[in-house]
Amino acid sequence: MLLEVKQINTFYGISHILFDVSLEIDKGEVVCILGRNGVGKTTMLRSIMGLTNARSGSILFSGSEIRKKRPFEIARLGIGFVPEDRIIFPELTVKENLEMGLKRNVSGPWTFDRVYLMFPILEKRQGQMGGTLSGGEQQMLTIARTLMGNPRLLLLDEPSEGLSPLVVKELEGQVRRLKDEGMPILLSEQNSTFTLKLSDRAYILEKGEVRWKGEVHELKENSEILKKYLGV
Repeated sequence: MLLEVKQINTFYGISHILFDVSLEIDKGEVVCILGRNGVGKTTMLRSIMGLTNARSGSILFSGSEIRKKRPFEIARLGIGFVPEDRIIFPELTVKENLEMGLKRNVSGPWTFDRVYLMFPILEKRQGQMGGTLSGGEQQMLTIARTLMGNPRLLLLDEPSEGLSPLVVKELEGQVRRLKDEGMPILLSEQNSTFTLKLSDRAYILEKGEVRWKGEVHELKENSEILKKYLGV
């Protein structure tokens, strides 16, 4: 198993956010974390990345414990994180933003040419300042910058948030291509329509607990679960 999260408990101060949450993802899988706003989806990804430390439980990456490691150490091991707030460097060009994703002594298939092939608009905008890009283009840039570090696992937090339906459709195609190329992706989303088209398995969170898990085809066939936890 590539990533195994076992019964983690995460707090913000005295507020208990995640309650004994477990999940796993293997090579080549796209696994989604679904749930309404505020149920702990982002906290789950932040806990894996070490940005918000889980107080208990275990997080194994390729069989090694990473729960107490710092974020830069986890990134060096091969986990790439794309946060929901699309943090870019607005006063750097697109190409300079991509250069910021490079990791020292790390090589792999993701190069400028391959990233530009995946996101052609970024090649056209490579000399443009990041702050002048549209929201959709900034989202593509944050994903592309993470890929420049050649991760072995990609964490995507609410990638479709705030994007127009046309841009979401384009993003869906790009994530699908990553999946087809074998990139393992852990995807946190509220947009179940977008997510269930791409994922192999799903976990549904409510109030910081896993309330349902299983194959996506099972979830699509269970309208009661979709309505109860996702309101669709």
